[in-house]
Amino acid sequence: MKMKTRIMIYVDDVDMNVEFWIDEFGAQIVARQTLNGGYQNVIVGISNEVELSIFPKDYIRIYSPEVSENVPSLMFFSSDFDKLHDNLLSAGEITEVNGVLTFNFIDPEGNYFVVAKS
Repeated sequence: MKMKTRIMIYVDDVDMNVEFWIDEFGAQIVARQTLNGGYQNVIVGISNEVELSIFPKDYIRIYSPEVSENVPSLMFFSSDFDKLHDNLLSAGEITEVNGVLTFNFIDPEGNYFVVAKS
């Protein structure tokens, strides 16, 4: 069975975050959706299997306030680990965790995510 994963991320500035994922990871815009109240949701594809659905926090605070401040703890695995580390402006120090090389990076709103070498 082939599956795709879509992760919802809630941000203050959708356009800025979409630009970050496009510029830093080569993501592609998959869809734009107009939500109630004129808000915009943008779905970007990180790979064939992973998409990020980027929602404005203001919208989530209205329609799903119980999750509006949640930030997922994401770990991406990359076969281009060294190249990605060199190219990401916010890449942190490479460390070894349980025999796996990792580094963290931050998005434009200060959220931390991790990349591991695959």
